[in-house]
Amino acid sequence: MRDILLIDNGSKRADAILSLRRIASGLAERLGETVHPVSLLHSDRAPPSALHGQPADTFEPFLSRRLSENTRRFLILPLFFGPSRAISDYVPERIAALKDDFGPFDVRIARALCPLPEGEPDLVEILLDRILETASEQGVAPLRILLVDHGSPIPAVTEVRRWLARQLAQRLADDRGPRIELGEAVMERRPGAEYDFNGELLEDRLRALAAENISTPVILSMLFLSPGRHAGPGGDIAEICASVERDNPGFRVHPSALVGGHPRLLDILTARVAEMEAASAITTESA
Repeated sequence: MRDILLIDNGSKRADAILSLRRIASGLAERLGETVHPVSLLHSDRAPPSALHGQPADTFEPFLSRRLSENTRRFLILPLFFGPSRAISDYVPERIAALKDDFGPFDVRIARALCPLPEGEPDLVEILLDRILETASEQGVAPLRILLVDHGSPIPAVTEVRRWLARQLAQRLADDRGPRIELGEAVMERRPGAEYDFNGELLEDRLRALAAENISTPVILSMLFLSPGRHAGPGGDIAEICASVERDNPGFRVHPSALVGGHPRLLDILTARVAEMEAASAITTESA
């Protein structure tokens, strides 16, 4: 038997942990087997009282427990858009340490949600759906759109946002015509020219858009999976938008719903499991 782990970075906020659990539960229904929602760090500090009495699992303690129970096969599904160091560095380091303690065991890590260079067309469709939903709910035309992500010190992670922006721009132009303006921004970034690949800060870009045209609203296409201190209610992005709107009366910013709640995300995750099973079958046949 194997354990399937759906892993994210982790958060002390209950809404982020509950979101991970909902995605894992939906995926389990698709697959017909248990999917364990496991955060890499932080989530074990959330009070169980905010989690329906069930403490959150974090990566190393969860694996230690399951290894102690004699589970030896694990499939890891990263709930990450791109090649985060959490997956490329932290996870292998912890696995190596656990093998020192427990002996050999099998761990397979699936691809990220938007692996480059081929990308992930379903993720483009999710973002497009969210943009059009927001436009409809707010009663506005989707004329100015800003694709925003958290920001990363890794150029390859930022390139995922850039790939998605190019695909989104093309889809919007095909569906809605050339008048749509789609830009990119980053919620936060490290200082210094070496991190300029991240692009413009969200607050700076919104202030520039307000100065250009205060009457045309901006739809924020949220490249975030779950609510938390960044993308959740009262989080960093909400505060940035509120600050810009306060300073520019009449200017409106409408954040979209997040990626994690879209049913098509389960299609992507199901495909990642199928890819790993196909690769495993090929390996077995070759042996």
